[in-house]
Amino acid sequence: EFALVFANLEGRPAGSVFAERVLDAFVLPFQIDGKSLHISASIGISLFTGGEHSMDSVLQQADMALQQAKRAGGNTLCFFNTDMQTSVLERASLEADLHKALERNELALHYQVQVDHQGVTTGVEALLRWYHPLRGWVSPATFIPLAEENRLILPIGYWVLRSACEQLAKWSHQTAYAPLSISVNVSSVQFQQPEFVRDVEALLAETQAPPSRLVLEVTESLLMHEPTRVRNTMLRLRAKGVRFALDDFGTGYSSLSYLKRLPLDELKIDQSFIHELLTDKTDAAIVDTTILLAVSLGLTVVAEGVEKKEQLDWLRGHGCYRYQGYLFGRPTPIEYLFESY
Repeated sequence: EFALVFANLEGRPAGSVFAERVLDAFVLPFQIDGKSLHISASIGISLFTGGEHSMDSVLQQADMALQQAKRAGGNTLCFFNTDMQTSVLERASLEADLHKALERNELALHYQVQVDHQGVTTGVEALLRWYHPLRGWVSPATFIPLAEENRLILPIGYWVLRSACEQLAKWSHQTAYAPLSISVNVSSVQFQQPEFVRDVEALLAETQAPPSRLVLEVTESLLMHEPTRVRNTMLRLRAKGVRFALDDFGTGYSSLSYLKRLPLDELKIDQSFIHELLTDKTDAAIVDTTILLAVSLGLTVVAEGVEKKEQLDWLRGHGCYRYQGYLFGRPTPIEYLFESY
């Protein structure tokens, strides 16, 4: 990283001109030892006049804009604005609170039932929730990406796995609940850790949870990253009896070739396709094709986000026999999960 200071500019357009000239300098490859090296640049810009800001504040603002440019995909420029500073400060505050959430017991697991075509509960998905004493309920869409970025997902993800295994162990001694599985979302950050297999094996041994009732949900993006290593990790856990589900299927841009190479048990159709299933022919075609693909590969297919009986009827009629969504129950703490079971 380096900083450039341009004097006597006349506002934002002039700043853009200079920044674009810098970006243009990276368009052509650099020739080094007879090889072509392509480099991209991300630029953050802060406009200021001499007496209004300290040098530290100017550099801080430029760095905030730089990080925004990187989050936008890189190889672009971004100007600092006050909204950006407010966002960065709020993000820093949220991160500080998240660091304390685990030790303060602010995190909890809520469970959402999964049922078959006969209405029988076959398992549950464990969903992470955070209740902050001042912020209230914090959306998982807000705090989970932050936890992945700062690697807090490692201790949090371990806690989730332990909690799920402990619950499975309890159910294993109760006739009514022993057949149920618990699905747990696994972050790619967790999955790529060298000790991940060891940690899961240790938790299963410590809690005496039945491995065949633990389903680890992974995403397409994880499967496409270091596929050989991912496959080996999955095979080692599969050998212990752990099952795998491919979550949010259809939302990525990956090749279908991994479906036949990886030890998957379930394929979950993303709820974005289920919402408009009855009115959008494209979504209906995607869901229908996904069901046929899963069945041909011997995978159990689960439809997420089922909210209407009409959606259920359509899915049942097209060969999908596992469902999850508000039609069957909202995510809820374990003590209220089976009140009507």
